[in-house]
Amino acid sequence: MIWLLGATLLGMWFWFDSMRARERAILGAKTLCEREGLQFLDDTVALKRIRLGMSAGGVRLQRTYRFEYATTGSIRYQGYIVVVGSEPAHVALEM
Repeated sequence: MIWLLGATLLGMWFWFDSMRARERAILGAKTLCEREGLQFLDDTVALKRIRLGMSAGGVRLQRTYRFEYATTGSIRYQGYIVVVGSEPAHVALEM
């Protein structure tokens, strides 16, 4: 019975942590696009990969999100943002 409660709490923590990381990824991608004069499309990011990664604070979840942006035309480009824990760590744009 206790293991069920523990699994439920772990699942809830993972869900809330994932939502916080996603919000940070959206904010990071939107900020980068504004700074570079790009259009952040669809106002969202999509989870591409999740794994354990090392950071200054030790082992943390590392999530890679994909997002789309446009310069001025109708061609969509992809960008990637890596969030370690709940902090954006790296952003890459394709051109």
